[in-house]
Amino acid sequence: MYYLYHIPGKKIGVTRDLNTRVTLMQGYKENEYEVLEQSDDIDYISDREIELQKSYGYKVDRKLYKNLFNKMKINATQQTSTFPCPVNKLKGQLHDNIGLTWHTEFGQFEITKRNILWIMANVKESMYNDKRCYIYNKAFYEAFFNPYHESKAELKYDTSVDKVPTRFDLIRIWAEDRGLYNKGNSHTQYVKLQEEAGELAQAILKQDKPEIQDAIGDMVVVLTNLAHLEGFTIEDCIDSAYTEISTRKGKMLNGTFVKETV
Repeated sequence: MYYLYHIPGKKIGVTRDLNTRVTLMQGYKENEYEVLEQSDDIDYISDREIELQKSYGYKVDRKLYKNLFNKMKINATQQTSTFPCPVNKLKGQLHDNIGLTWHTEFGQFEITKRNILWIMANVKESMYNDKRCYIYNKAFYEAFFNPYHESKAELKYDTSVDKVPTRFDLIRIWAEDRGLYNKGNSHTQYVKLQEEAGELAQAILKQDKPEIQDAIGDMVVVLTNLAHLEGFTIEDCIDSAYTEISTRKGKMLNGTFVKETV
């Protein structure tokens, strides 16, 4: 289904996924936009988009919606599946090719809403051509297509429209969109964490409440990304820590909780 949406005072556009395209990518909540029409006829919806853009006085797209997208030709080898675009263009191409299938030694793969974020988190730039990128077939198979185990990746990156993204999900999407996971690393994130800790220390000494709040929030963002780069989720780390401390006994000493020693 194609949705013709209107962000008042901004634009009229078309998408197949309102949550991803309008809310997650552009930042508009459901009460901040309206769906003007919907249709499964791409020819009709493409022509109608131009008509309404002219009628509302918005900038008119130079290409019809239906002409924006071409099916990707994914090149599968024994080890990898290569996409015919650079990393910074891949996410849009994936969303435009939801449902596309290709064959590998591990069977048939398919692009779905559920696995796009995994692809973006694990894609690598080709060392031979920076206008191409690839994923490892076995890793993708184990994450989503192996019938003999439940995938943690599938649960971690579930972006189906039925799931409301958590704050941590949105942080990961934000970081992935900006290349932190493709080009960043744990060392740089650790340095960033120390910088934010220093800002927090200054804010506490000054008792600057807004700055304290801001610094704590920044540290949570950095920790979320650091966990991701190390192969965890921040939720897993928090659960692990809470499990550890939940039955801990001890006493307060000089303003600090000191655990009992066995």
